[in-house]
Amino acid sequence: MNVLSRAIIAELADQARDAAADDRIRAVVVTGAGSRAFCAGANLKERRGWSEEDIRRWLGELHAKLREVERCPKPWIAAVNGLALGGGCELALACDLRVMDPAAQMGLTEVRIGIIPGGGGTVRLARVVGLGRARDLILTARRVEAEEALQIGLVNRISAAGDSVAAAIALGNEIAANAPIAVAAAKAAIEEAWDLALDAALERERAHYDKALRSADRLEGLAAFAEKRPPRWSGK
Repeated sequence: MNVLSRAIIAELADQARDAAADDRIRAVVVTGAGSRAFCAGANLKERRGWSEEDIRRWLGELHAKLREVERCPKPWIAAVNGLALGGGCELALACDLRVMDPAAQMGLTEVRIGIIPGGGGTVRLARVVGLGRARDLILTARRVEAEEALQIGLVNRISAAGDSVAAAIALGNEIAANAPIAVAAAKAAIEEAWDLALDAALERERAHYDKALRSADRLEGLAAFAEKRPPRWSGK
């Protein structure tokens, strides 16, 4: 069921750092092994033996590692191929985009077992779907199926049955067709500016625009448009 562990979240953070440093990588797709679950959350059997301090330390690690995924300049796409519950839903929320199999389910179900979503779920879900819908999903602990997930903005696309990974890769290829410096700058502008006051947000947007403005790829994009040909991005 691809439950989360310290080793898994550490590996995800390593992959985020590797992707950031590798110019050949333009987007990252993460999915669950097998077909039952994208990630069914934490290993609750394992956690039965943990102390309160163990759990606090785990949450700190989980927050830090998922932030590395979010801060990666390359977009991350979750291919939700099965159940994405609890920490699994939180992992999907930490990705930039989500593609969902029509038979999959997502949910933050923690209040059913006496805790709250502690891996960023109460924060990220509200930012993705709005406060009202986040309250509904978190306080009821209900699971959301694909059509509703798309309707409320929890996911970006629904794939054909059994095809979430291919659909996520296709979405990654759409992103990869664009200028890499511009993609990274746009991602950073969205991440940093969305909750600022308007004037401060616009200032952050201008700062990230300047990164694209000073790039060789901007000139290539203009030339390709004028010459009616596909651009040849250098990432510089």
